Amino acid sequence: MFTGIVTDIGEIVSFTPVVQGQLHRLRIACSYDQTTIADGASIASNGVCLTVVASGVAGGKTWYDVDAAAETLALTTAKHWKLGTKLNLERALKIGDELGGHIVAGHVDGIATIVRREDLPDMARFELSTTRELARFIATKGSITLDGVSLTVNSVKDVTFTVLIIPHTLEVTTIGGWKAGSEVNIEVDLMARYAARLTEMK
Repeated sequence: MFTGIVTDIGEIVSFTPVVQGQLHRLRIACSYDQTTIADGASIASNGVCLTVVASGVAGGKTWYDVDAAAETLALTTAKHWKLGTKLNLERALKIGDELGGHIVAGHVDGIATIVRREDLPDMARFELSTTRELARFIATKGSITLDGVSLTVNSVKDVTFTVLIIPHTLEVTTIGGWKAGSEVNIEVDLMARYAARLTEMK
């Protein structure tokens, strides 16, 4: 489990097919202490929970390897990742950690597309669109995870919604590079999903 609070920005430094079309191994460089990264650990990368299979240090920089399967490549923005791609990173939540965002599973539900970016003094407002299936879980003032970042929904209209990004978030995540037409990973609020399921069962 995660909280949607990004703790580092990683960079893909290697992208190798392991099983052609089915599995790719990614090497991600980061600022984490390598001694704290165990094989089997979960690290969210742009909101996608990936399992560490190896780690080390090269050139004074920590790296870790993860495997991205065909489903991940097909259903998330991982299909666009390449050498040099920057990723929002978050380590798995530990008991006793501060829950600064909201409960995030790291299981991406789909993709949202940025319709419009509005730059404001020190801030930015984004309008995004998603599928009708996912839009029904998005509510004004509710929580949403975009590329691994816990955000509050400002407004919702049909299949579009808006988020307002504060200066700190623009600085410490990859959101500053978002533009119209960009695709981002979306994970809807778990509580909204369970509430909808309970309603369906009545």
